[in-house]
Amino acid sequence: MTLDACFQLGYIVKTHGTKGQVVAFFDVDFPEEYDELESVFLLINGKLVPFFIDDLNPQDKGRSIIKFEDVKTVADAEKLKGVSLYLPLNQLPQLEEDQFYFHEVIGYTVIDEQLGELGKVETFYDLPNQDLLAMEYQGHEVLIPVQDEIILRTNREEKKLYVSLPEGLLEVYTQPSNRNEEEPPLEGEEDEDEDKV
Repeated sequence: MTLDACFQLGYIVKTHGTKGQVVAFFDVDFPEEYDELESVFLLINGKLVPFFIDDLNPQDKGRSIIKFEDVKTVADAEKLKGVSLYLPLNQLPQLEEDQFYFHEVIGYTVIDEQLGELGKVETFYDLPNQDLLAMEYQGHEVLIPVQDEIILRTNREEKKLYVSLPEGLLEVYTQPSNRNEEEPPLEGEEDEDEDKV
């Protein structure tokens, strides 16, 4: 199994109890969709390693207490702290027709309602307060907020992503900034400093 064929489910936060249990945080919209997991992949030393689950006890706020089959002591569990959990892409829950997962639309052509074809989806940035779609446009990287009123719909057959960009968004990235240029002095100000000795 490769990273490209998987999505990150979450990560292990800390150990729990004395028998090798861990607390995992599922960093997904609907953690309850994963209450019946039988196995996950852990990213250890850059490789995905399968771990089978003996017991999974959901808590609140996306956390679950997990007992892995071959993790029997606190010392074993301690080694897993901070390790990321992965699942194959085919285990992602089915979305409604107009929804999509970020990885699905990379390479899609971005079509604006007013401006038409703009460029292709390059990647996504998952920031604390805002997800951003990165698009290549006229040699510039343009970041588009992932919001319902901006990202309108996808056409999976044609690999197109339809958007309604806020006015002026493209210009922010394509026009040179004038903020760092020195402003010319106002009339009558040229010699002001020369008078000060």
